Amino acid sequence: MSQALSSQAVVAVVGTGAMGAGIAQVAAAAGHTVRLLDNRPGAAQAAIDGIRAQFDKMVAKGKMSTEASAAAAARLHAAAQLGDLADAALVVEAIVESLAAKQKLYSELEAIVSGACIFGTNTSSISVTAIGAALKHPERLAGLHFFNPAPLMALVEVVSGLATERSVADTLFATATAWGKTAVHAKSTPGFIVNRVARPYYAEGLRVLTEGGADCATLDAVMRETGGFRMGPFELMDMIGHDVNFAVTRSVWNAFFNDPRFLPSLVQQDLVDAGFLGRKTGRGYFDYRAGAVKPDPATEAAQTLPHAFFICGMSAVAQALAARLKAAGVAFALTDSADGRIAQAGEAVLYVTDGRSATHRAAKSGVANTVLIDLALDYSQTTRMAMTSALQCSAPATQAAVGLLQACGLKVSRLADIPGLLVMRTVAMLANEAADAVNQGVCSAAAADAAMRLGVNYPKGPLAWADEIGIKTIRDVLVNLGLSYGEDRYRISPLIQRHVFAKRNIHV
Repeated sequence: MSQALSSQAVVAVVGTGAMGAGIAQVAAAAGHTVRLLDNRPGAAQAAIDGIRAQFDKMVAKGKMSTEASAAAAARLHAAAQLGDLADAALVVEAIVESLAAKQKLYSELEAIVSGACIFGTNTSSISVTAIGAALKHPERLAGLHFFNPAPLMALVEVVSGLATERSVADTLFATATAWGKTAVHAKSTPGFIVNRVARPYYAEGLRVLTEGGADCATLDAVMRETGGFRMGPFELMDMIGHDVNFAVTRSVWNAFFNDPRFLPSLVQQDLVDAGFLGRKTGRGYFDYRAGAVKPDPATEAAQTLPHAFFICGMSAVAQALAARLKAAGVAFALTDSADGRIAQAGEAVLYVTDGRSATHRAAKSGVANTVLIDLALDYSQTTRMAMTSALQCSAPATQAAVGLLQACGLKVSRLADIPGLLVMRTVAMLANEAADAVNQGVCSAAAADAAMRLGVNYPKGPLAWADEIGIKTIRDVLVNLGLSYGEDRYRISPLIQRHVFAKRNIHV
């Protein structure tokens, strides 16, 4: 097994923007002499000054000793030219996302550094294989993809190109681990792990928005409060910037030869065309200009709890609703569930969405007053629930269902009758994409889950979440979404299919 680079090894960082400076900070704090180089006059020294200021802040917060701060600060050195990096054992580039620029940099460095020097590109989207193709020794190159801000984010993707020596990837993995990061191995394919698997988080929200499922504020609230995600897709895209987010989506879509699974959204294209790029321009899905007020999510008005209501069956969802009613001091009756129903409220019959619209499910079952609720991260703790009702469902039945959910202590957001609602379809697609990455040898299941938890702060790894929900349930949701839309976008990963047939979880 390869060892981490010695703390005595010199680390060079080329490009001293936010990412480059962050990586330099991490390396210096880990004990390395760090040489920073930037083609902008004074940029390297400015980055060093900024890093030293960060060390001072850490001292003030008690997160670093004065001695450690001074020592780490002294290990930072500005380089004037590439020749100053000759003694580097590792060169990390964090320059512009341009294949030609990265190839040129590393080609020039090959004539300067020793043959044992490792090249670690921090690219987030360019093929490591393509960068290495311009080198005499591409085996020394691997991706070393940090996430912004590098000092705070735990994840590092170690990405192997076609020519990367396994020992090089293993050394970078061990080094990132020694630096206090959680490293995951990945193969150089479009988006690596995080930028590939995360696409459905934006795409499914955008599709529900496009189909009039609800407004952005409501959909964001559902993903936060029901799904347990830190940010909803629309506020997150506004924070990232639509120029950046849309470019990554287009890049992955193009790289996969226009696979419909990664199809960009016309809604986001319009925002980019209008220059409404999110927070940085003052307008995106939301208005950030002075005096603007962010809209509240749509929440159903209070409804009366119907006289007759039942909790049905012993599913985890039914038990969670029963516990909530009991905690609220509401007496209720229990009854069996022959068709998957979780509750009855007046004439309404409540189910968890299975990927069909409520209208479709009502037509197939003959239960006109069908009401569907969304997937929740934890039905016992969630504060909001998304629901929808069939076109056949009467208004009094819908109101009765709302009243029951409100009696459980839930704020209720009613969505249009969109197949799969929002959380369920999004989680199913995240799990499907993660499964496909594993199936195609991009990463392991454990790496996929770790990458999504640590790289984008998902509440659960998508494959672990799929195991918890039930692999068959995920498969069924995807089947029903595919039937609803008739699109290859919702095709099922062979890995999920195999585990359904074997009746085995993905994480065994």
